[in-house]
This record gives sequence, C-alpha cells and structure tokens, in this order.
Amino acid sequence: MDYIREFDIRLDREMYYAGETIVGHVLLDTVENFKLRAVRVVLRGKAHAEWKVVLSGDRRTVKDDQYFIDDRAIIWGSDKPDGNVPILPRGHHQFPFKFQLPESSLPCSFESKPGFIRYYIKVTVDIPYASPPQGIKYFTIIGPHIDCMDDQYLKPMVGQDKRPTCCLCCQKGSVMLHTQLERSAYCSGESVKLRASVENQGEESVRLKVRLMQYVEYFIDRGMLGVTKELQHLVLEYRGEEVGPHSQCAWDSGGTLRLPVMPPSLVGVCRLLQIYYVLKVNLEFERSGDDLQMHFPLTIATVPFRIPNSPQQPNIQYEVASEHVEGGTYIGPEFLLGQVYDGSTSLPQETVVLYRPVYVSVVKEEIDSEVLIK
Repeated sequence: MDYIREFDIRLDREMYYAGETIVGHVLLDTVENFKLRAVRVVLRGKAHAEWKVVLSGDRRTVKDDQYFIDDRAIIWGSDKPDGNVPILPRGHHQFPFKFQLPESSLPCSFESKPGFIRYYIKVTVDIPYASPPQGIKYFTIIGPHIDCMDDQYLKPMVGQDKRPTCCLCCQKGSVMLHTQLERSAYCSGESVKLRASVENQGEESVRLKVRLMQYVEYFIDRGMLGVTKELQHLVLEYRGEEVGPHSQCAWDSGGTLRLPVMPPSLVGVCRLLQIYYVLKVNLEFERSGDDLQMHFPLTIATVPFRIPNSPQQPNIQYEVASEHVEGGTYIGPEFLLGQVYDGSTSLPQETVVLYRPVYVSVVKEEIDSEVLIK
C-alpha cells in the first residue's frame, strides 16, 4: 500500500529450542494517518507431506498436514467489529510480541520436496475495506531433545560375524569380523568412534567398507488410502586397505568418520515423516563378491557428547545441512529469488536464499581436543 513505507517482522534470534520464549516486534513505517482495526500475530508449527501417485490409472496428488503449534495474539487494536476504528498516526511504529514455545518435544525444522516441517510468525495488518497486508517470518526449531550423554547411547555396541570359505567343496579356513561402536549417538561434526578387527584365514583378499545411510520415510494416511514414500542417501563412506589371505588387521576410525551437517534423528515425533540412520559395516570378498554385514542403528543427536569431569565443553554452531543429504538437497521456491533449487545443480552466486533451516554442529577443534584427551 502506498501509505506503508516499511512492513517487517523481526525476531531476537533465528533459532529456538522447545520451552524457550520467542520475542519479536512488528515494524510499520507509514507516511500518512490511516484507520487500522488490528495487528494480528500467529505462531505456527506445521508439517506437510505431498506427492503424486497413480491410482486406478489416474494421477492424483495426495497430501496431509500436522500442526504442532497454533497460537494467536492481537498486539494492537481489537477484534471487535463494533465501535470506531482507531487511527494509526503516520510515522515509525514498533509493536512488540512474545510467545512461549511448548515444553513438549518439537520436531526439527526440515525442508525436502515430498514434505517439510516449518515454524513461522505470520502477521496480518487489518485495514478496513482493503486487502490486509500480510508478512511471514520463518525461524528454525532445534529439536527434538536428544542428548549424547543419555545412558542408552553410551553403551558400546559390539558385533561379530564369521564365515567359512570353501574351494572346490573343501573348507579352506574362515574369515572373521569383529566390530565395536563406542557409543551410538553423535552430533553433526563429531567423529563416529568405531573399531574393527579382521582375521582372514581364507584364500582370497577381503576389504573393510563402512557406510552411513540416511533414511527418510513419509506417510500420508487418508482413511482407506494410506501411502508411503522412502528416500535414502549415502552420508559417508570409508573403504579400507586389502587384508590378504592368512593375515589379520585392526582398524580404528579415529577422525575418519566425521559426520557432515544433517538433520537429527526424528522418530515418533511427527506422524508424517521420520528420519533415521544406519551404520553399515561390511567385509567384502574381492573375488567371490560375498560379504559379511553388520548394521548398527546410529542416532544423530542435538546435544553433543561432553567429557565427564572436564571443564572443557563442546563448541557448537548452527549450519545448514550438507547438499548430499535429505534436508539439504532442496530449497522451496518460496524461499528463492530467481529459480527453484532441487539439488541437481549448484546454486548461482547471485541467487538470494530467504530461509534455510540450520542444525547443531560441533566445531572441529573441539572434536580434536576430545581425541587428544582420550
């Protein structure tokens, strides 16, 4: 509108945890007096899933929503239609607002093509007999609360597998793989602590391979129509040296398996999508193509590991997800000025990104200190 020179929503921070207070204000800079019934503010947290399916030969769009927060407030004026409508004098105005986030576990902010989880402040400037100007400010929720120091994650996970090898129907020794995962929860930026020992008494070389996989499952339940969709991504991979016949080796991951920035595990918090990770440890046989396999569920946390009785605390920062994992491969068109980004190409330097969620990441220097202290 011509008489509104500036309309903006400003928050004291860009990311919040469950239970914290959101503090902000609406800025209105006007060049003339005008009637203003109310300034309305909505705090909303919403999950949305949507994709196309083929049913009975017809291509249809299926979608569903889930709301986590839906709070409202009037920060100026009144909702009552009767009486005189007040006049907002021209000039610079700031209308403060405050919302208390629920203490309950909130899923993290998340962006992908089949579905998203978004949190935002929506402001409506209610002007009589005119289309009300509206603005939206997105912010990030860091959640759910997953602490690497919880007892369930500190217990080592051990696996062992053994396979006899044969040549012309005669047994020719065996190959054994023994692994130990020091703990089962890590934050982005930390290094997965894995040890493996290989005893090769067979007649062919073997090679250790470690892969971390990300799985994202989407669910839409519409009465009798229930549809699902699953995406998976290779997060990281390590391939070891050959272990020759009648030899053995021991391997310690050290800082080799450093986790990129990615969304935390999300299971049982949102009914439309879940995110989980699996660490796959394989021993590949070079000639036969067979392999030994061990799978460990890995939890990506939001509170990092702390060294007990140490004054040194992890240094964390908040970063966008890596482009090769779900949560970092896609930017919605409403957040781009210029073009849609689907992860297939690099973003042009001149592209302006209005919003991307961020996630907890441990600064590398702190990780190195942890290794040294141990």
